[in-house]
Amino acid sequence: MTAKIIDGKAFAATVREKVAVHVARLKDENGITPGLAVVLVGEDPASQVYVRNKGKQTAEAGMASFEHKLDADTDQATLLKLIDDLNNDPAVHGILVQLPLPGHMDEDLVINAIDPAKDVDGFHISNVGLLGTGQKSMVPCTPLGCLMMLRDHYGSLSGLNAVVVGRSNIVGKPMANLLLRDSCTVTVAHSRTRDIEEVCRRADILVAAVGRPGMVTGDWVKPGATVIDVGINRVEKPEGGTRLVGDVEFASAVEVAGAITPVPGGVGPMTIACLLANTLTACCRANGLTEPEGLTA
Repeated sequence: MTAKIIDGKAFAATVREKVAVHVARLKDENGITPGLAVVLVGEDPASQVYVRNKGKQTAEAGMASFEHKLDADTDQATLLKLIDDLNNDPAVHGILVQLPLPGHMDEDLVINAIDPAKDVDGFHISNVGLLGTGQKSMVPCTPLGCLMMLRDHYGSLSGLNAVVVGRSNIVGKPMANLLLRDSCTVTVAHSRTRDIEEVCRRADILVAAVGRPGMVTGDWVKPGATVIDVGINRVEKPEGGTRLVGDVEFASAVEVAGAITPVPGGVGPMTIACLLANTLTACCRANGLTEPEGLTA
């Protein structure tokens, strides 16, 4: 058996198209343009590429894109003042501070300075608490993208056994909470989990988000299970250069799973697509308008 490949690139394109349609309708019917502000501190090359892609896709969706680039030695007070200004700017509906920040800054303090209603990353402690208690919140983009693909594949997730490998605040924990909200039976596994292979083999849905290349092999996968590989790891190629691989050993897992996301081209493209969806959702909530169907948790 060879698994169905879940094409995250194509799915993300569909999400972006839906966002663009809603944005055009907001402009025509309400005279409102959703706005996303992205703040980059320093000159990390990977962050620069990511921010550039965000700005490009924001504009393509018909949204207003506001980019703020600060020097690496910018003091924390200056960054906090910028965030306060964006919190009070009615043209800005979503605020994202690109991580990681320079070492002299307190990431938790900075994240929690963002207005929770504009926190399109879903990292603010208020949004974390709302999600954990099953209330309306802004949801982290990567887990939201995973949830969208799972709903599309299954229809209903109710009653399925789900195992999330990884317990990070960015992916593992919010992913577990989202799966619980969709009535899965959820286990969170991690580096200290005993008999982790056996735990994973019980999963109908296996989400790998641990940051270790090829950790999850085919013999960890229940036949017919759906495998969502969140890992993005750059490894050396034998012939020189590097390539991207996931946390799942794709070659062995694809022969056992019922469906699987590849790396690259799986979860990755969904992250920015869901950032746009979150910005649209934040804009609708700020203006008392109906939230876009199918683009929220």
